[in-house]
Amino acid sequence: MSRIAVVTGASRLDGMGASICLKLADQGCDIFFTGFRGYDRNMPWGAEEESFEKLEGLIREKGVKCQWEEIDFMSEDGPERVMNIVTETMGKPSILINNAAYSTETTIDSLTGLELDRHYTVNVRSACMLTIKFFEVCESSAGGRVIFLTSGQSLGPMPNELAYAVTKSSVEAFVKSAATSVASKGITINAVNPGPTQTGWIVEEFKEELLGRFPMGRLGIPEDTAKLIAFLVSSEAQWITGQVIHSEGGFIR
Repeated sequence: MSRIAVVTGASRLDGMGASICLKLADQGCDIFFTGFRGYDRNMPWGAEEESFEKLEGLIREKGVKCQWEEIDFMSEDGPERVMNIVTETMGKPSILINNAAYSTETTIDSLTGLELDRHYTVNVRSACMLTIKFFEVCESSAGGRVIFLTSGQSLGPMPNELAYAVTKSSVEAFVKSAATSVASKGITINAVNPGPTQTGWIVEEFKEELLGRFPMGRLGIPEDTAKLIAFLVSSEAQWITGQVIHSEGGFIR
């Protein structure tokens, strides 16, 4: 019986979410993914209007089942809707990848309560509540696995992304504490910090600056993160929980 993986934030084919979906499909997992093109349309990289259908096709080519739903995690009922759809149409999931995120430039001079609330709603509230809903329905006999994506905010300052850094720090705290509550059920929960990863947001000028800080001579790519997550959701990683794993290729801050 195939394991069912839920992956959020997979609206762009060159993004981390899509890469994670494809890697887990390679391992035989059935995939349910979400995305929200409304957010991408307002970002510099823009939206890929047919990306959901294209990603579904790529996943199904690997011989596994796939479904998707466009979800705005600003909505209060987003997490419950996702788990209801998954359980009603595919079955009980055993893997959850919290990849969806909200991020805009927020400095000490520009941070507003409204923008802080937006970051909190997507990055903390929705991700944590989706995880709670996952715990309620998880097929833990298959080895329940939860992974959050973070951004290394605990390793150094992020002065231009204050709201993002604050909310992602909250995620790390949730991971460390929640892990002890579900360990007896055979569920692990970890966070992965992939470091600066080229998913379309790193412009050429910034790329040159970053390259000098990577001793391996290249930026991170989505596949780097997908490979690590594929290991963490496997049976080989059943003893790893409550951890924040910094997989940055030796990135120098």
